[in-house]
Amino acid sequence: MDSKDTNQTQDFLTAMSTETHKVMEMFAGKVGEEYLDNLNGAWKQLLDRPHDPQGWVDAITEYQKTSMEFWSGILTGQTSTQSSPANGDRRFIAEEWSESPVFNYIKESYLIASNMLNKLVANAPLDERSQAKLEFYTQQYIDALSPTNFAATNPEVIQQAIETKGQSLIDGLQNLLGDLEKGRITMTDESAFTLGENLAVTEGAVVFENEIMQLIQYKPLTEKVAERPTLIVPPCINKFYILDLQPGNSFVRYAVEQGQTVFLISWVNAEKEQSHLSWDNYVGDGVLKAVEVAKQISGASKVNAVSWCVGGTILASALGVMTARKDTSVASATFLTTLTNFEDPGDLGVFIDEAQVSKLVQQVRSEGVLNGKNLSTTFNMLRSNDLIWSYVVNNYLKGQAPAPFDILYWNSDPTNLPAEMYTYYITNMYLENKLCQPNGLEVCGEKVDLSKIKTPCYFLSCIEDHIAPWKSTFQGAETFPNHEFVLGASGHIAGVINPAAKNRRNYWLGGESGKGSDHWLETAERQDGSWWPHWSEWLKKRAGKQVDAPQTLGNDSFQAIEPAPGRYVKKRIN
Repeated sequence: MDSKDTNQTQDFLTAMSTETHKVMEMFAGKVGEEYLDNLNGAWKQLLDRPHDPQGWVDAITEYQKTSMEFWSGILTGQTSTQSSPANGDRRFIAEEWSESPVFNYIKESYLIASNMLNKLVANAPLDERSQAKLEFYTQQYIDALSPTNFAATNPEVIQQAIETKGQSLIDGLQNLLGDLEKGRITMTDESAFTLGENLAVTEGAVVFENEIMQLIQYKPLTEKVAERPTLIVPPCINKFYILDLQPGNSFVRYAVEQGQTVFLISWVNAEKEQSHLSWDNYVGDGVLKAVEVAKQISGASKVNAVSWCVGGTILASALGVMTARKDTSVASATFLTTLTNFEDPGDLGVFIDEAQVSKLVQQVRSEGVLNGKNLSTTFNMLRSNDLIWSYVVNNYLKGQAPAPFDILYWNSDPTNLPAEMYTYYITNMYLENKLCQPNGLEVCGEKVDLSKIKTPCYFLSCIEDHIAPWKSTFQGAETFPNHEFVLGASGHIAGVINPAAKNRRNYWLGGESGKGSDHWLETAERQDGSWWPHWSEWLKKRAGKQVDAPQTLGNDSFQAIEPAPGRYVKKRIN
């Protein structure tokens, strides 16, 4: 490169470094402001508490000692790695981070300082929740300031800028400006997907709708079907098509292929005008109404219900209502990575305390909805290096276009929640943990006691789940008198969407109940492959006799309104 090109590249490096500072505000919006407030608050709480000063002195002394050893190595030409990234941390895998003395120094200085900060907060004299909050926000701060996130201190970015004569930086700046306008980070090639064309393509029709949901019935793929239909209750904080991505990894299609008549709820993407919709509406006008319609269309007296995440929390509430009413319309219930006991909500607990919830509730009531973008950012923050900063580097600093990936398209398609419903959910479940308390909640006019639910239940949890920790879901499952617990590999999404045809991963079952989660796992039997076939066999025992598959969708009372996947799921947040 000539001097003109070199100067131009340096200008772009400077510009990109400056623009990268805007990313936190861009991807988080108000969440970004709350992030800084919570970080400051967490550190203030630590500093206000009495503590052992020797711990701080030891951490700083170790930092100084490690830094001096590293400096000594540089001066004598005998440099060695003083700190190593955590397992799974791929930020520094490029050879330049080790081979270049300058960038090796930058990397090592960052890792040494990061270790010092983590040690300073690791043994703070705080209660458990405050400690978790302090550690979480400190780690977020550390991750945000990684030298990989800035053009001038990332050798891969500089090398690519030189090789492309600055074009990668121009492309990156254009990507950044586009995302600033859009208000979120682009994680995948969104032009590659269209609902109803290459996502959510299982054939079916909307056979009922009201203000809160559309009910989809899917076309049978077998000549005979189970007498009792399967009703799927997906999360309302995400769109249902995570269960119907592409044919090869569609849980919906798999269920239909197993001879089930499948109905599925597609929740509304709420507007401010629907702020009044409540938890009772989601239970009564959602699940209970869907059960009624599915029974009328199929002619069956019972249905089998399948739920995921908060959809399972809603289903558990509905079963509590039905139990109080002596309604046995649900023959079995499947709960996929579902919390019913919120005593330990895992990583999400850092966002749950009276002060944070009070502030959030005030904001949600003012706006009429919980903004889906902010909720999505909250979940992404739990894996910020993978779901935020890697895209900052690749999209903005390297100028790369994200590849098509169906799960990331779904992850970038969030939903709003009505203010009334979300306020009830965050307060009564996460903050006060009332659902697992006998008669702790009144839903649709009925006292809910999960311990009285006699419905056979299948609980699937995932061992690496950071949203619904498996030990918490296990604790909740133990409340149900008639349940089977299965533990899958991987996390909240990949552990559930594990197609049988690919036969990947593994799961555990058959552990001894009643002695805690650790004992259950110690006594459980490991099985290779997907849990889907095991669940399918479990369901068949509760699905009734085989009958002729219906020739039409709906019936005289509930005629097809429009083809699946329907209007509700296609509505995106601008």
